[in-house]
Amino acid sequence: MRILFLGDIVGPSGCEAVRKNLQDQIKINKINFVIVNGENSADQGVGITEKISKDFFNCGVDVITTGNHVWDQKEAIDYINKEKRLLRPYNLISPSPGKGFEIFSSKNGYKVAVLNLMGNIFMKKCNDVFDAAKDFISKNKLKKDFDFLIVDFHGEITSEKMAIGHFFDGKASLVVGTHTHVPTNDARILNFGTAYQTDAGMCGDYNSVIGMNKENSLNKFLKKDSKKHFPSTGEASLSGVIIDCDIETGLAKNIKTFIYGGDLVNTN
Repeated sequence: MRILFLGDIVGPSGCEAVRKNLQDQIKINKINFVIVNGENSADQGVGITEKISKDFFNCGVDVITTGNHVWDQKEAIDYINKEKRLLRPYNLISPSPGKGFEIFSSKNGYKVAVLNLMGNIFMKKCNDVFDAAKDFISKNKLKKDFDFLIVDFHGEITSEKMAIGHFFDGKASLVVGTHTHVPTNDARILNFGTAYQTDAGMCGDYNSVIGMNKENSLNKFLKKDSKKHFPSTGEASLSGVIIDCDIETGLAKNIKTFIYGGDLVNTN
């Protein structure tokens, strides 16, 4: 069982890279299931729309996760209640529209569970992520309730992400971080069989400041005249991870970084 997870898709260039390349990459890499984080995919670089979601599904995406920008395009509030393949963080303050966890069927007939969590440190207010994770684990078991479990941890700091990785070790197929838009060079399998990477990076133009126009971003740091942040529009790199899972245990056999196109080069 081979699963592709792509990090935050940023703005029009990120969306175009997914639409243009994903189907071919699914075939080339023999992917059985695809998850993307879409919370930055709108034209403004924040939020997601119904049209963008449908574009992703039409080119091979099975599930879309999100994070702190999930409601930045207001139409998502209604759409998420109609589309179970679009998730919001599981530990958002109640009541919140939509779901943060769902079980899906892969193309080859397996049950793939996806859990979307959001960190507490330097992020928008949400319920304690470790309390939410404990509650989830008490109610949901790998190979009992589903065949595989993918956890998207949308968080700011590496220590919180690593701690969640170790918390889910042996209980999830993959724990992967999103939000910082920079791929980390620490893809590995943890002691009890869970694949882990601190951040998957972004699907966007890396000739930028985390996907946003670099000149405008520099002006902000230099306290010069600047506009509201807007996405960089150069050729995007697709960035994420590919994992191979053991069908018997649901745990990972292998993880590798996935980088395709644009300015970023895969050094594996």
